[in-house]
Amino acid sequence: MKNKAEIPECIQKCGVEYAFKRIGGKYKGRILWHLSLKSVLRYGELSRTLPDITTKMLTQTLRELEDDNLIIRKMYHEVPPKVEYSLSGTGQELIPFIEHLHNWGKKQLANEELII
Repeated sequence: MKNKAEIPECIQKCGVEYAFKRIGGKYKGRILWHLSLKSVLRYGELSRTLPDITTKMLTQTLRELEDDNLIIRKMYHEVPPKVEYSLSGTGQELIPFIEHLHNWGKKQLANEELII
């Protein structure tokens, strides 16, 4: 995680801005959500769970989540190499909020279907 001096002052003062800097984007919330559903996922499982993500983007996103202490990467030194991802304690704290967004999104989708 970046030290406080590296984070712009406007972000330091706004919790929402700070939170979305850490979990915003197309994939981070989805990765955290899927890890909450399965507890532990390997790279290939995450890739299959998110079929619209490229290998490069998945790797980059996982590194960012790990750098922000939201996920834990556990590497097993064996052949072939095995890497597992799970939520950290900080990442687990986000799940109730992501679950709320999930439920809100499902409700909005259902409302759209009623309108059509």
